Amino acid sequence: MSVRTSTAAAVTATALLALPLATAPAAARDQAEGRLFLTLSGAQNTWIRGVRLACPGPGGHHPHAAEACQRLGRAAGRPDAPPVAGEKPPAPCAKENDPVTASVDGDWRGGQVAWRRIYPNACALEAATGPVFRF
Repeated sequence: MSVRTSTAAAVTATALLALPLATAPAAARDQAEGRLFLTLSGAQNTWIRGVRLACPGPGGHHPHAAEACQRLGRAAGRPDAPPVAGEKPPAPCAKENDPVTASVDGDWRGGQVAWRRIYPNACALEAATGPVFRF
C-alpha cells in the first residue's frame, strides 16, 4: 500500500468517525442512542462508584441497563425527568440527611451530556431517577 493510499484511508476513516450521529445511517443511530458514564458518591466523597451504560440496553456494565435505558429514552436522556405516564410514582422518603452526588457524562442521541446533582439521601435519588442509578 502506498503512502498516498494509506493517508487517504486514514483521512476517510477519521472523517467517518467525525460524522455527527444525525448524519450516520439509521442502523448506526439505532445502535448508538447513548453511551454514558454514571457515578455516585457519598457525603464528603467517603465512597464512590461508577458504571458505563450503553443504550439501547442491555449494554455496558449497568446491572439494570434495559430499565435505565428505557427510562432515559422516555425522558429524552434526562436522569431526573419527572415520571412519564405509566411509570410507578416514587415512594415517599424520610428526611434523612446523608447526601449522595450523582453524575452523568457522555453522549445521548448525538448531544453531549454533563449532568450532576446532589440529593439529600439515596431514597431521594431513587425517587428522582428510578433505575438509572440503581447500581
